[in-house]
Amino acid sequence: MDKDFDDIKNKKIYVVGLGLIGGSISLALKHAGYRVYGVNRSPKPLEYALSHGVVDEARGDVKDADIVFLCLPPKACAEFMDSHEFKRGAYLYDICGVKVYMENAVFSRARNFLYVGLHPMAGKEVSGVENADDVIFHGASMVVTSSQKTHPKAYETAKFLTREMGFSRIIECTAKVHDEKIAYTSQLAHVVSNAYVKNEKICGCFGFTGGSFQDMTRIAGVDEKVWSELFLLNGENLTADISRLCRALTDISDAVSSKDKERLEKTLLAGRKLFEEGRENKPSDGITVIELKGKI
Repeated sequence: MDKDFDDIKNKKIYVVGLGLIGGSISLALKHAGYRVYGVNRSPKPLEYALSHGVVDEARGDVKDADIVFLCLPPKACAEFMDSHEFKRGAYLYDICGVKVYMENAVFSRARNFLYVGLHPMAGKEVSGVENADDVIFHGASMVVTSSQKTHPKAYETAKFLTREMGFSRIIECTAKVHDEKIAYTSQLAHVVSNAYVKNEKICGCFGFTGGSFQDMTRIAGVDEKVWSELFLLNGENLTADISRLCRALTDISDAVSSKDKERLEKTLLAGRKLFEEGRENKPSDGITVIELKGKI
């Protein structure tokens, strides 16, 4: 273990919000040798977490926590921060899917905790603590955001714990870059999948589906309350990407309806070339990638 973090196993780590990701973070930290305390508004997930070893103990507040993982939707995170007492100097890490909103909420007033925004790029089509599994972090990236107000030790501790939880890489960027990227890579994908199934043919396609259909529909069943909040809080970036998609679809539709084979081949070729270039997966400006070779 890095000597700068020799005492971290003695820190009190709290996970607030025991859903799929909160539960998986708890399990990953426990498997790495940490003691984890769970906080949850609803009693049933907390009872399950206790009885199944997802957390070590239950708590009703975070007053004595040294490190807090806030695993709630964005507005619930902001409300929790405003309505709960924190230990002075505690590290607070949220795992929300939007980061500009979270930074604005955190820095809108004086805080006695030190904030760093995180976004684990992992998940499943199912939710709930009963589906928690630290293996979902293996091969996954953790996005760690920062600003001029980010405390260096809180930031480095976030990266250290990311490695401890078994993530394969760290992606460093600002909140603004995060929101621009996630609008395309995650939010637009959910929009497309949900829109794709709004076709009467969905009710009579049994026996005609293969891998492409499964890929397109896998994330169609969004939680409308969770995802509508994320879409609205990142609306400017998301609507820009939806507009780009609409223009691309219109281009293909026009070529098909006009029976213009040359135009159709040209637009399909352009898409293929962009896809092949994108598969090289090179980070763009403003992003640092740290490949992790296992726990410290």
